[in-house]
Amino acid sequence: MIPLTFECFQCGECCSSLGYVYVIRKEHADYCFLVHNNYTGEETEVTVDPDKYGLFDDKSLFEKLPHACPFFRHMSVSGKALCTVHLTRPEICRDYQCWRLLILDHSGRRAGRIRNIRTLCSDDVHLTNVWENCIEGIDEPDDRKWEDEMIRILRNAGYSVRR
Repeated sequence: MIPLTFECFQCGECCSSLGYVYVIRKEHADYCFLVHNNYTGEETEVTVDPDKYGLFDDKSLFEKLPHACPFFRHMSVSGKALCTVHLTRPEICRDYQCWRLLILDHSGRRAGRIRNIRTLCSDDVHLTNVWENCIEGIDEPDDRKWEDEMIRILRNAGYSVRR
């Protein structure tokens, strides 16, 4: 099997509601914080990356996304999402991969994503039907070949796929 690598497109969806999970328990000097995970109880020391101090100081994001991670920001020029504590981020953030393949409908909107190993996450009824009827039964052990066949089927059904 060929291992597939995850590439983050910096959409920020993953961090947009992590304020429910991570809260700042204590603020130390020099942009250092103790953060608490509300689900696991784990506490982690994090430090804002020195090149992101100015970005971290801008709290305007929380007007639009009040439940975002306290260290999440968007770059004003590109609109890409950033973690201001990327170098010292908690382990769960290091391990997270939101999708392996992104499936877009005919208008370019996200219709679904393939997570982990051959698992579809979607609310799109048509995509789910295509998946259940045409893709779940593909018996190909090589991930790259399986992906190529799955992408061919989805394209024929009117979807596009971003790796």
